[in-house]
Amino acid sequence: MNFKHLEHRFVCELRERVRSGAVTERGLARLTGVSQPHIHNVLKGKRFFSLEKADQVLRSLGLDVLDLIDPYEWNQRHPHG
Repeated sequence: MNFKHLEHRFVCELRERVRSGAVTERGLARLTGVSQPHIHNVLKGKRFFSLEKADQVLRSLGLDVLDLIDPYEWNQRHPHG
């Protein structure tokens, strides 16, 4: 797994939360302090979060970067822990 793959999973997680109604773009902006237009552009694949903003968004949603890693994939790469 590389950083681009992890970034893609992060954006997919955000898209799913917006799609499911768990959060709106505006609500995510209020929660994270990131502007709604920037969030919209990230979700559309036109922009990216800086590492600092990505960490801020993860924390605001109660996520950790490890939440973005598929346990099966991790176990395939690291069979002994």
